[in-house]
Amino acid sequence: MAFNYDQYLRVDKMPTLWCWGCGDGVILKSVIRAIDKMGWDMDKVCVVSGIGCSGRFSSYINCNTVHTTHGRTIAYATGIKLTRPDAHVIVVAGDGDGLAIGGNHTIHGCRRNIDLNFILINNFIYGLTNSQISPTTPQGMWCVSAQNGNIDPTFDACKLAIGAGASFVARETMLDPKKLEKILVKGFSHRGFSFFDIMSNCHINLGRKNKMLSAMENLEWIDSITTPLKKWEALPAEEQMNKFPTGVLREVEQAEYCDMYDMVIEAAQGKRGKITQDDFAKKI
Repeated sequence: MAFNYDQYLRVDKMPTLWCWGCGDGVILKSVIRAIDKMGWDMDKVCVVSGIGCSGRFSSYINCNTVHTTHGRTIAYATGIKLTRPDAHVIVVAGDGDGLAIGGNHTIHGCRRNIDLNFILINNFIYGLTNSQISPTTPQGMWCVSAQNGNIDPTFDACKLAIGAGASFVARETMLDPKKLEKILVKGFSHRGFSFFDIMSNCHINLGRKNKMLSAMENLEWIDSITTPLKKWEALPAEEQMNKFPTGVLREVEQAEYCDMYDMVIEAAQGKRGKITQDDFAKKI
């Protein structure tokens, strides 16, 4: 029996405004299928998106949605989660939105370990505003803001998330929607900050300007720079430098921020003593 996507979509907004062949549509379908697997009530799901191509996520999915300002998705989502800790909050942002102007918010979302599901759609460029370099644009690639080649080092989003303290960190591409769906279900099931670096294609702006003239060529390039974690770990160090490992890169249990905030409320109400380091000694 065919999967009924319409029950999860705002069908009056179809077709989408994404470019033909864009990976955002594949990611949207994987997110919907993961939500279905989780059995979540859509009235308790909230999708928070930012500015950029990924920002249109909140226009198309039929649940509570917030379309926020550039780089402020985590800030809005944190407020929503603290107000409604029973809600399933999914944040969708692009690499520019989540790592450049919003990079500071991403860091603190990770370190607080608040129970958010942060989906970073990483297409290596500012696609909507016509091809400026983003933090993940590979060195040497041509962009309108680096017309002689990008000299900035390529940013590894997952290393940032791990270093900042996110308790679940995974990377996947949109090349295998079923694998992506499984990763999303695993992260959605995790209590704490779940960070997903999902590599996707922007063949219109990144590809055509860098000798990848079709969507397939852009996808083949993404496939060439990624490899499953176990295979990556078996590679010599010099070869690891040229590949991004995919799969679950970190999964640990840590104190969750909403739970800790409840402790603050109880302390303020005199229901418990003041919070000390001993309260978290087993969770750090």
